[in-house]
Amino acid sequence: MVWKGDGIVAVPGSASGVLLASDQPLSFWGGYDPTSGEIIDRRHPLSGRFGANAILALPATRGSSTTTAVLLESIRSGFAPSAFVTTSMDTFLALASVVGAELYRKPIPMVVVADGHLAELVACYRDSSDGSLIARLETNGAITVGRQ
Repeated sequence: MVWKGDGIVAVPGSASGVLLASDQPLSFWGGYDPTSGEIIDRRHPLSGRFGANAILALPATRGSSTTTAVLLESIRSGFAPSAFVTTSMDTFLALASVVGAELYRKPIPMVVVADGHLAELVACYRDSSDGSLIARLETNGAITVGRQ
């Protein structure tokens, strides 16, 4: 299984990691453990999965500036996602990446894709019941998804 798509680069960089994808927004405040990378919002479809070093594809975040605070703590502790794929410019994710780059020299690349492309990523993720899909984000915004 290979999926290829293009996104608009919101925060430059390249990354790779296990794909975690959902069509539901995530609140990082109370929904993401910055000391382990676990998604702890028990109502979220990705509950119990680990976002650390993963490509996290979500339509957006829920909440406010606490998203940035939780992500900065996860960058500092080494349990941040390796990249974000979203459907709109999420200022809190972008702010966490920019400040993380400045404070810790660890930016989190982010690309914005069309709603339909996110739906395709979510479908690929759901079709892979064992969670073995690896995503690669290129600096030009290209995303490739395949098996390990």
